[in-house]
Amino acid sequence: MNTTKKLAMLIAGCMLLSGPGLLAQQAAQRGTLKAAFADKFDVGTALSLKQIYERDKKAMPLIESQFNALTAENCMKAMYLQPREGEFNFKDADRFVEYGEKHGMRLIGHTLIWHSQAPAWFFKGKDGRDVSREVLIERMRRHIHTVVSRYKGRIKGWDVVNESILDNGEWRRSKFYDIIGEDFVRLAFQFAREADPQAQLYYNDYSMFLEGKRKGVVSMVRQLQQQGVRVDGIGMQGHLNIDHPKVSDFEDSLLAFAALGVKVMITEMDISVLPSPRQTMGAEVSTHFKYDKQLNPYAKGLPADKEQQLAQRYKDFFALFLKHRDKIDRVTVWGVTDGDSWKNNWPVPGRTDYPLLFDRSYQPKPFVQDLIDMATK
Repeated sequence: MNTTKKLAMLIAGCMLLSGPGLLAQQAAQRGTLKAAFADKFDVGTALSLKQIYERDKKAMPLIESQFNALTAENCMKAMYLQPREGEFNFKDADRFVEYGEKHGMRLIGHTLIWHSQAPAWFFKGKDGRDVSREVLIERMRRHIHTVVSRYKGRIKGWDVVNESILDNGEWRRSKFYDIIGEDFVRLAFQFAREADPQAQLYYNDYSMFLEGKRKGVVSMVRQLQQQGVRVDGIGMQGHLNIDHPKVSDFEDSLLAFAALGVKVMITEMDISVLPSPRQTMGAEVSTHFKYDKQLNPYAKGLPADKEQQLAQRYKDFFALFLKHRDKIDRVTVWGVTDGDSWKNNWPVPGRTDYPLLFDRSYQPKPFVQDLIDMATK
């Protein structure tokens, strides 16, 4: 081998060691997220079907080494579990539970009652009209009892009700609300408690940093408590943007929820670096905008200044979580790698976003080590 070729190979080797491969090696040597935060709070992720069935081979060692809590991204929602009345499909959910148990993970059931991915039949009679209040309550009871009792003692925590309060604090006019009224939330918690008295039961919502949403959720939970309903935790969906919201606004809500005597969870964390089509987006899954290349500025990669901004944003929020570790039970990121994230297609389809802790090559972003260091210093 001539000298020039040897030199080229040496340079290539140095470049390889200075890239993502070295970051992964260093992370493994210096600690993992779940180990670093073990005495603070659980660190979780959401799994897709390809990961539940272990088809995403590169993701599996990452999931098993970095996280100790798992949420099924979609397969436990009502439209998938009971697509037709009385016909339950537990294949994917069973696999999710089996995978989590095999690796000693804490499992979160997501979600029992949600307006967005409930099957249409839930609300309709044979005549095509809305069912009566009594019929819908019985359908809720049967669904919740069947699902929760199947995993009794195995799934330790449930997102019982998802997104029932609007950003301004008013009740969402969902079919559950229109047919049953406010009482649907109390009934959902009652039915879940009947099915598994030992399970932890949570309320989960997005844009929880908004003052109106904060006041609405506090009012709802306080009313439930006054009615004798035990709410064990409140999930603050962490769908954030690179420059919105203020950390202080998020903290105000975190403290207000903790003051209710419940645990707080950061349930669906991702930080989008992309421009928003609207100033306040929330996380309503039915919201969609037409693709515009101006809304997809980083299709070929994230500039260094944006990488630094994202890193600082994550560090700012994890500093907040560490500050209030006595109030926080779990922090769950919504997806394993950037390539998995729903933010690539919401609210504008076909974009390239970078919202998670691990990149499309399954490597930890440089700031992940900073988070680990923050927890272990």
